[in-house]
Amino acid sequence: MQTKEHPTALVTGAARGIGEGIAARLLAAGWNVVLADVLAVEGRRTEAKLNRGRKKNFGRAVLVLCDVTDEVQVAAAVARAVKEFGRLDALVNNAGIANPYNPSVEKLSLAEWTRKMAVNLTGPFLCAKHAAPHLRRAPGGGAIVNLSSTRAFQAEPHTEIYNASKAGLLGLTRSLALSLGPQVRVNAICPGWIDTRSAKESAAAAKRENHAQHPVGRVGRPADIAELALFLIEGSRSGFITGQSFICDGGMSVKMVYEE
Repeated sequence: MQTKEHPTALVTGAARGIGEGIAARLLAAGWNVVLADVLAVEGRRTEAKLNRGRKKNFGRAVLVLCDVTDEVQVAAAVARAVKEFGRLDALVNNAGIANPYNPSVEKLSLAEWTRKMAVNLTGPFLCAKHAAPHLRRAPGGGAIVNLSSTRAFQAEPHTEIYNASKAGLLGLTRSLALSLGPQVRVNAICPGWIDTRSAKESAAAAKRENHAQHPVGRVGRPADIAELALFLIEGSRSGFITGQSFICDGGMSVKMVYEE
């Protein structure tokens, strides 16, 4: 099988959660997927699982260990994707430190601020930097999808680092869309509450009120984000969309909430 005939995507943070969900959806749509992650054990497990479940004569998944804050590793991951499959059509910047909470501003260390900003914001910049030359040459045009958050628009106390990094990612998205267009389209997804636990774990831990507070009647799943990511990546369906951010949160962000 000549997998270079299939479009290829590099998905960061793909060993689990939303990243794994996006990788699985792309494989099901016939893409090759490079799984970039720092989690070796989980990454290999995901690589094996995705390749077992792929359709015959479709693309395949390949794991590349990569810390997105290390430019040498990022460049190597991009080079591996191109060497392995002969092309790079899409980049999904999903890797991030997901815990939104930090100590109070007075107790927040510069080291903690720098580390989370490096993963959540500098990482996507580095990946875009090294992927861009290959994405520009993608047949039909390349695409970047950045995973931001509804917390780019909303906040809680003691969430300064996460919120700033995710808001910064929206600014990066808009700028990259102009800098890389028209060859490369760049968009962002802003997920809300996405339950990344296994179906068994989720069913055991789910609370009815958690689902009920969402206008759609449930919390989100990785598959919800994966469908939107695939739509934004495939230029045949979203070729006139770039520089935009899409909220996918089951309607939570449109609710007006007052404390009583």
